Amino acid sequence: MLSILIIDESRARVTELCAALVFAGHRVAAVLPSVLDLSAQIEALRPDVILIETESPSRDTLEHLALLNRNLPRPLIMLTPDGNVDVMRAAFKAGVSAYVVDALDLARLKPIVDVAIVRFEEHQSLKAELATAKKKLSERKVVEKAKGILMKSRKLDEEQAYAALRNLAMERAQPLGKVAGDVVEMAKFLL
Repeated sequence: MLSILIIDESRARVTELCAALVFAGHRVAAVLPSVLDLSAQIEALRPDVILIETESPSRDTLEHLALLNRNLPRPLIMLTPDGNVDVMRAAFKAGVSAYVVDALDLARLKPIVDVAIVRFEEHQSLKAELATAKKKLSERKVVEKAKGILMKSRKLDEEQAYAALRNLAMERAQPLGKVAGDVVEMAKFLL
């Protein structure tokens, strides 16, 4: 059973929406009138999914969602009659997992929630892969710089400089990137 937080700016269909979610086997965590103070609400309620019904997402709403996506990521579903492609693009950039345009057939709600969760999980996985790749690239740059420092200061070839870094990392029981960073920092003071 998923816990779903509903944000409904108009409150026009909130009763129907809540009933459809419960019928689909979910629990409604709360119903809020806006995204203001959303981070505090999410920390308190810990919903699995956030469902937003709006006539058209405002710039402020999208900014709040982007901040939320950065700090407390959750699958976000947006229900709106606004089919403007630029608004849609901005919503996806802000972290919306499913953007549903036009009147929603409430019988379709369960598959929409499922799709949003799958898309969210895939997006989170890609973000983690990207962060790992960036970290490795950054570490590689630091290792290359440290090797250059050792090659220049100790008159070593590239292989010897790498072996020296690797040996120092093993002696200290620290990752190679950390040791290389230490070498680069020390070189600033010594050279």
